[in-house]
Amino acid sequence: MELNYKLFFIQKINTMESREQIKEMVRKKYSEIALQDKNANESSCCGSGCCTTEVYNIMTDDYTNMSGYNPEADLGLGCGLPTQYARIKKGDVVIDLGSGAGNDAFIARSETGETGKVIGIDFTEAMIGKARSNANKLGFQNVEFRQGDIERLPVFSNTADVIVSNCVLNLVPNKDGVFKEINRVLKPGGHFSISDIVLIGSLPAKLKEAAEMYAGCVAGAIQKQAYLELILINGFKNIVIQKEKVITVPDDILNSYLSETEIVAFRHSGTGIYSITVYAEKADQACCEPGCCA
Repeated sequence: MELNYKLFFIQKINTMESREQIKEMVRKKYSEIALQDKNANESSCCGSGCCTTEVYNIMTDDYTNMSGYNPEADLGLGCGLPTQYARIKKGDVVIDLGSGAGNDAFIARSETGETGKVIGIDFTEAMIGKARSNANKLGFQNVEFRQGDIERLPVFSNTADVIVSNCVLNLVPNKDGVFKEINRVLKPGGHFSISDIVLIGSLPAKLKEAAEMYAGCVAGAIQKQAYLELILINGFKNIVIQKEKVITVPDDILNSYLSETEIVAFRHSGTGIYSITVYAEKADQACCEPGCCA
């Protein structure tokens, strides 16, 4: 059954009510994706440049040659390969934010091995169900999936050696809150590798106001420099962009929101939509006040 996401989309995201409505819109969209037939989802995928009417799968990268890859867990929803760059070691505890059907979690498990642990977190019940089913089929005892909000992670502090996430933070209104949570749950000396969508320049208003463009990871993206500054001010160091690629929204998608003249203007505006994979380490806590070390 088709869901009317536009009813849930509110242009301003600076109030608690509007943030919750945006999150509900995203939840409904990704619940539909989780429940639909995998072949139907793949048929609209535009990773190779074909035409599509779905913005959420125009930016996916190819996982098929990565160790631990499971086709049933790959819904084509990412915008990078964060686990490829995450420097996961045997025995590590890895947390995957927005774990979906388990794609990155299972690849992380191939790196951390039987002595490590992988925790996938997603706020969509249907995705959690799909991921748990996939884990059961694979017989993994050290991969678990928890339903929860990545702005309030259901994980104890200082738990993870590594955090990965693939095209998820751009869907969250409170990105600052997510980075604070990442810092909280990482162990001292831990690090993350996150793939996400960022902007250089401004999107046309009609794209920013479209619910489908938000669910598709575009309208919720922020400026690249602001994104990197959020990482810095939340206590991370050694920030490195491990990979960057341009995302081109096909004309058949833009036609739903912009006139032909507006599309030409957008193409020549200098605005860029990028997928970046960012690495950063949790900074050591400085003891700068009397008693803080205690």
